[in-house]
Amino acid sequence: MDTRYIFVTGGVVSSLGKGIISASLGKLLQARGYKITIQKFDPYINIDPGTLNPYEHGECYVTEDGMETDLDLGHYERFTGIRTTRGNSITTGRIYKAVIDKERRGDYLGKTIQVVPHITDEIKRRMLRADDPVKYDFIIIEVGGTIGDIESAPFMEAIRQLRWELGKRCINVHLTYIPYLKAAGELKTKPTQHSVKELQGMGIQPELLILRTEVHLESNILKKVAAFCNVDQDCVIQSEDLPSIYDVPVNMLNQGLDKALLRKMDIPAAEETDMHGWYDFVEKMHSAQKQVKIGLVGKYDLQDAYKSIRESLTIAGIYNGCKVKAEFVNSEKITKDNVASMLEGLDGIVICPGFGTRGIEGKIIAAEYTRVNDIPTFGICLGMQMMVINFARNVLHMEDANSREFDNETSHNVIDIMEDQKNLTEMGGTMRLGAYACDLKEGSKIREIYGVPQISERHRHRYEFNSTFREKFEEAGMKCVGTNPETGLVEVVEIPSLKWYIGGQFHPEYSTSVLNPHPMFMSFIKTIAE
Repeated sequence: MDTRYIFVTGGVVSSLGKGIISASLGKLLQARGYKITIQKFDPYINIDPGTLNPYEHGECYVTEDGMETDLDLGHYERFTGIRTTRGNSITTGRIYKAVIDKERRGDYLGKTIQVVPHITDEIKRRMLRADDPVKYDFIIIEVGGTIGDIESAPFMEAIRQLRWELGKRCINVHLTYIPYLKAAGELKTKPTQHSVKELQGMGIQPELLILRTEVHLESNILKKVAAFCNVDQDCVIQSEDLPSIYDVPVNMLNQGLDKALLRKMDIPAAEETDMHGWYDFVEKMHSAQKQVKIGLVGKYDLQDAYKSIRESLTIAGIYNGCKVKAEFVNSEKITKDNVASMLEGLDGIVICPGFGTRGIEGKIIAAEYTRVNDIPTFGICLGMQMMVINFARNVLHMEDANSREFDNETSHNVIDIMEDQKNLTEMGGTMRLGAYACDLKEGSKIREIYGVPQISERHRHRYEFNSTFREKFEEAGMKCVGTNPETGLVEVVEIPSLKWYIGGQFHPEYSTSVLNPHPMFMSFIKTIAE
């Protein structure tokens, strides 16, 4: 079968959940036996989200091959279990840079470079994955932003051209919003009609409409939308608010989204789909009774800033029969005087990753409090470094212990900049990024958790544990139990005398998926639940 292309666009307002719909659609096609991948095209001019503040764009998700990407790639991987690469995340900045680099090399033979055809041709090349040796049955392409945004116009033109060139091998799924006016007691379809009209004005007729709604839509609303937007009635699907994002694929399946899509592409649809693993997960999710409260000790009071951590905790909780309630704890506000009250009622904490000095001392104080009181503690990347600094100051009595990132003059630089990071002049894409191997020490808790002698996890950092101090740490009770086999870089520390006090230099949250929960999160929640 020739590769088919599914373009997912959004209208009326942003934040409708195009990423969840794309991931759900990918899951449904997988359940029918198709090989899929999902791409995200973002209209902003940044090369990637790596230099963006989390308040601007949520978390930065890292692929195994070291690309800093949009957080929606996390949804793609968690829902489908696929492993994305740098080819799955494209921005306007990357497109323009590629075209300008070609122009500077003389590849265009002196031609005038224009949005059409040069920018649109580069977009089309990326959408078709011309350089990818892997053959897919379906490539799902999510376009960020909202129809009408000036930044997304070249992407819409590229989609129009591809639909004209490839015919029924291309399809557009358009996601819009149906608002409910409480004062009038009515649902309004006019914003959706205008959104589709604007899309049609760009030369694109959507084949499927997905209507985001906070209330259930009756059949008369669906018929009205179908009639006014020139869409088949069975191709108008509602996506109402549900208890969990993991209910969405089941909701889409029950409404026949995948069947309608295959019919529009002239592909015979078998009756059976293999969603048994997903059904089991959803059943566990709805039957979980026990609640555990986990504090996310960080400085970004924004749900999307720690999205993968939150979802990893949720998934691990479900498999342990628990509902995890993740509560943000602002590390900027933590002091030695109030740490007990700020962490009161929490069953465990995650010391979150991040950059910069803001909120650092609060994280160190939290790491000290949970260590002394034997509260399960999970340090991720910078979080691990805070656990190390806390141990150096309060157990090894190195009062000025710190990271070179925060104090360049400290005499006890227990965290130091990596050698290959010292002379870099640019910020973007220059950290230690992507998957690296880690040897786990036999007899350690982390080795027991993973059950294998070597693992591979994704990284995003410039600073490392200073191995000069390793012997002192181990003598005092903090063990260095995970190391990179090539460099000797310390990747994991733990205090085996405590219930669960482990820090990892890597980001395990990037490796969680619905059907394969991450062993560290599983062990962390299991310890707390028991």
